Amino acid sequence: MYPPALAVALRRRGIEASTVVELGLAGRSDPDILSAATVDGYAVLTENIADFGRIAGERLTAGEHHHGVLIALSSRFSRRPGGIPGIVAAVVALVDDHLEDRLVYLESASSLGRPG
Repeated sequence: MYPPALAVALRRRGIEASTVVELGLAGRSDPDILSAATVDGYAVLTENIADFGRIAGERLTAGEHHHGVLIALSSRFSRRPGGIPGIVAAVVALVDDHLEDRLVYLESASSLGRPG
């Protein structure tokens, strides 16, 4: 869903990040992507709250876990190149948070009252 430049920008900030293409998951279903991310120790970054919210909830109901689902709402963040710094800043702000089994809506720096 996001350009490879986002993963590159996150890695520059010291965050281990990959794209579904880099992981060989392009074209796979959303449940497969969350399962693979869980096995590989990744949280998932998406704007698809409808599907990933449901899938994450189903995993927890089944007694399974995940490493977090980060939601970057399209009303707050753009997938275009100009939006990458905002997404990176929002993810970096969560670096010390415990994300396991959580669904977290990313906040833009402007909505938090911080400079971008």
